[in-house]
Amino acid sequence: MGRIGAASAAGEAATGEGERASAARLLGEAIAAAHERSASVRTGPGDDPFGHALITWLRAHVPFDHCVAFGYRGTARPPLLFETFNRAESHVYVTLYQVGPYLLDPFYHAAIERIEGFRRMRELAPDRFYASEYYRSYYSQTVLAEEVGFFVPLANGASVVVSLMRKAASGAFGAAQVRLLRELAPIVLSLCRLRWGEEAIGEDAGARAGRAGARPLDRGKIWQDLSLTEREGEVVDLILQGHSADSIARLLSISAGTAKVHRRNIYRKLNINSQAGLFAHFVAIMRRKP
Repeated sequence: MGRIGAASAAGEAATGEGERASAARLLGEAIAAAHERSASVRTGPGDDPFGHALITWLRAHVPFDHCVAFGYRGTARPPLLFETFNRAESHVYVTLYQVGPYLLDPFYHAAIERIEGFRRMRELAPDRFYASEYYRSYYSQTVLAEEVGFFVPLANGASVVVSLMRKAASGAFGAAQVRLLRELAPIVLSLCRLRWGEEAIGEDAGARAGRAGARPLDRGKIWQDLSLTEREGEVVDLILQGHSADSIARLLSISAGTAKVHRRNIYRKLNINSQAGLFAHFVAIMRRKP
């Protein structure tokens, strides 16, 4: 090897060692922040030192535009744990989401099903998700090329989801980046359990609502006021999430023809003729809930 080649190799080795040392330092900072429990560091979801330390460490491995973390427990409105959005972005990604669309989110359903580890949205989304009214009316506003998430079931029954987002201008995550994020998942899950494992996610809000006289949302009964049967309510939920008639049939162990009959009956009872009308009913119900 000539002098130039040797010097180049030495420079690359030094760069690699420097990057590894930097990543190790950032991981150490994330671990220290995860152990922090003082109230002084919890001034707001955007100010959590752990959230900033975590995304700084992750960005040392894979670039992304935004990060948001929610806690999920049953049908309760998910508390925001961390975000990187400005005020206008937060209105779409957080405020509008918490009104009710979270109930149709594939990440929400994966969280309450206690899925663990790293997943891409495309791995969890129903077969007609990208043609659903939920996608057209809400999710498309996020203008994302891709969303991926770390799913963290907690011992107390709640789950935390840390979402990483890339906007359309940045493009989707590459195959090598996805592999790396999967490899990092065990560390991310451990850090999140250290930080949020003792949080009363979804409990305090429900208790306060009960004391105030407001009824918490019962997901299984939101359609009863509209005279839909329990099975029709199940079909409505699946339609709104983005499932086709064939997918609904598989999930409910009925025929595709029966699924279509349920859909026709639902539309007739609600006096609508499209999924857009169904989504409008859903939004109206969510806005009436506490």
